[in-house]
Amino acid sequence: MRMTNKIMQNNSLYNINNNKELQDKLSTQMSTKKKISRPSDDPVIAIRALRLRSDVSQITQYYSKNAKDAESWLKVTGDALETTAEILKSMAGLCTQGAVKVFDASNVSIVVEQLKELKDEFYSTGNVDYAGRYMFTGYRTDTSLTFIENLPENPNDPAYRKYSITEQLDASAVDVVNYTNIGDLKGTTKDTYDPAADGVKEQEANIENHDIYRIRLSYDNIKYDPADASTIPKITTISKADRDTSIQNGTRPQETDLISPALGNITVISSTVETDTTTNPPTTWSAQDYITEWANKQTPPAEVAVLIPETGELLISDALYAKSFQKMDADTEIRINYQKDNWKKGDMRPQHYFACDDITDPDPAKAIKYNQAEDANGKYIPCERIKQNMEYDVGYNQRICVNTNAHEVFTMDMDRNVDDLEQMLAELKEIEDIKTDLENMLKGMDEGAAGYDNLKASYAAAEKAHAFIRENAQKMFEGMITKVQKISDFTSLAITDNGTRASRLDLISNRLMTQKSTFETLQSANEDIDVTEVTVQLTSMNYSYQSALLATGKILQNSLMNYI
Repeated sequence: MRMTNKIMQNNSLYNINNNKELQDKLSTQMSTKKKISRPSDDPVIAIRALRLRSDVSQITQYYSKNAKDAESWLKVTGDALETTAEILKSMAGLCTQGAVKVFDASNVSIVVEQLKELKDEFYSTGNVDYAGRYMFTGYRTDTSLTFIENLPENPNDPAYRKYSITEQLDASAVDVVNYTNIGDLKGTTKDTYDPAADGVKEQEANIENHDIYRIRLSYDNIKYDPADASTIPKITTISKADRDTSIQNGTRPQETDLISPALGNITVISSTVETDTTTNPPTTWSAQDYITEWANKQTPPAEVAVLIPETGELLISDALYAKSFQKMDADTEIRINYQKDNWKKGDMRPQHYFACDDITDPDPAKAIKYNQAEDANGKYIPCERIKQNMEYDVGYNQRICVNTNAHEVFTMDMDRNVDDLEQMLAELKEIEDIKTDLENMLKGMDEGAAGYDNLKASYAAAEKAHAFIRENAQKMFEGMITKVQKISDFTSLAITDNGTRASRLDLISNRLMTQKSTFETLQSANEDIDVTEVTVQLTSMNYSYQSALLATGKILQNSLMNYI
């Protein structure tokens, strides 16, 4: 075949163009450090790159963001729980002092004040936040655990809040408290008592110590309006069988009235006293007196309960306890519904603990429900079954819970236990003041003087009452040790659980780091060039291109004269 001049020219130009294209491709690779600049360059590499980039992006999100955020959350939670454990340790030490030493009211007052400060610090720790999100309040990370200021009691104030609260308890919620009835010694002072004219203020034999059954609500100063029967707490029971059926069928469980105005077995003693006008002269009863002196000494004994709104206590007579509580099945649920609209700084927000309704607006349709699974029958779900877990995605199909719920550590008991100690301190101080006044009067009176024997008898009664109340105080401190230890156990469990999750997160993070490195290596091998190899190729291609240009230049210089 004859090679014409035209063929040689076309072949030379073709080679030049090919060399130029290869040179441009290699130059682009050198500048971008990537094998391809568009999918059409190599579809296989392009498809694989998309998959690897997605994997690397996901792992980076898990490792650099989610896992780091979860780690910080767990660390702050762990620090808060460790602080809580130290507070509880200090409280246990103070309670031990109260249990092993004989204190007078002034010393007890110091211990109680220290316990109050530690209690406030305990709940303040529950308000710890991370990046502006409260850590112990479940899904409501924008709401603090406690009220951070006093709320107004005026319903017309926008900040006013009123809740209908349902506490869910069992038979173990009925505890026993010691009460010393000091009778007519109450209110005795040296200025008001004339033993010669008034006789014996109280006989020693009449001073008695009683065990009183009690259900203590989680709040004090609950709402009570004598004109509104709906404000009187209603206590109902739900059997295990009815509760299980309601859960399965999504129906409201059958509740049985236990204590209610309808049954006529509840009395409200506001300001902790009530005047019995049926006697002459009228008799003033304290709530404890009402139970121990009236209800438990009737024939037959009265089956009644006494509510004290100010202290949030429901006192139960012996007869009512024997009838309704003593043989109650351990699986029976007790529900107590009451209202509260008096909120002080440091009070626990009910929505973090109970099934409750915000009924601030008088329109029932505008009530805000918390911790309730709503179906057609308005079924309540117990708080312990509403665990609000905050979870992070930290890997492929891997999630980790980062939060601890408030009711797992910051129980309402601590606040109410300290309230009991304050009440006990007031009783101890009262009897000490009475005893001191009687003792001073006795020192200032000659033996045999008018009223001396009466005064001596009253003083003996005061001494007996003081011994009872001091004994009760020591028992209360002993009981407080057990209660603090119980909360400490909850805290230790929470610390362990938080630490376990943190350890698991460390393992996941280490694995993510390895996976991230592996996928980045695969991505680099798929997309990135071998710089050395491409440099050699580019240099070679430059030489080839220059050579092609020279050869083509000589071919194109040929004319007709070269062929003649």
